[in-house]
Amino acid sequence: MTESEHIKMTEKAIDYMYQYLDKEITTEEIAAHVGYSTYHFIRIFKEVTGITPRHYLSALRIESSKFLLLHSTDSNLKTLLSIGFRSMGSFSSRFKQYVGLSPKSFRKKTSTYAQQLQKYQEKGGSTIGENIRRVPYVTSYIEAPASFKGLIFIGLFPRPIPDQRPAVGTAIKHTQKYCVFSEVPKGEYYVMAAGLPWGLNPKNYIISKTSLRGKSDKIIVSEDSNIEVKIELREPLPFDPPILINLPYLLFENDKKS
Repeated sequence: MTESEHIKMTEKAIDYMYQYLDKEITTEEIAAHVGYSTYHFIRIFKEVTGITPRHYLSALRIESSKFLLLHSTDSNLKTLLSIGFRSMGSFSSRFKQYVGLSPKSFRKKTSTYAQQLQKYQEKGGSTIGENIRRVPYVTSYIEAPASFKGLIFIGLFPRPIPDQRPAVGTAIKHTQKYCVFSEVPKGEYYVMAAGLPWGLNPKNYIISKTSLRGKSDKIIVSEDSNIEVKIELREPLPFDPPILINLPYLLFENDKKS
């Protein structure tokens, strides 16, 4: 199979997942739908997306629940958020793990984040944090399209999908070409970035399907690391995993610590 055929199969599988977000579907069923053995399907899917089909399906369900949390009413919220989860308890636990906030906090803080983001938009943003190097540290150089103007969210994540709080994270304006993370905890990470333009409806920062994005190869941080990575922001691809972490968290929670 060629790379384009792998991508085509993966996109067909993701379309099938979207159709059955509210159903109990297995990896075997998805593999049968795209015409591959389960073993080969999982291998190819992970090569294209970076994660397993089950992980991807769970991420899609959490992404859908974020939208429902922002647009549904209290009276029908419990029913709506039963998407693919057996109980509200399991949903709440998975949501907090992936997004960084409980469903209640996510819903409550969204309006506050939206107001703060609006202020950042109106004044054109500001540089967050200081570029002081203390080992171990990671320097991220960002390349964005010349036409892009907005906020760039950056974090160090333990998996190749931004689905939990990063080890460290921040946000910078488009005019800043790099940022430095100092005293990074030892471990293995992927440096991931998302760019969202000024003028966006602030709620779209919370559900960011259309954001520019970029990811480094895996890096290994030891006690004396001095690592440099280059992240090139690009348009999202149909098979990119959802950005589940609440992006404003990287901006405002870090801002509180400054």
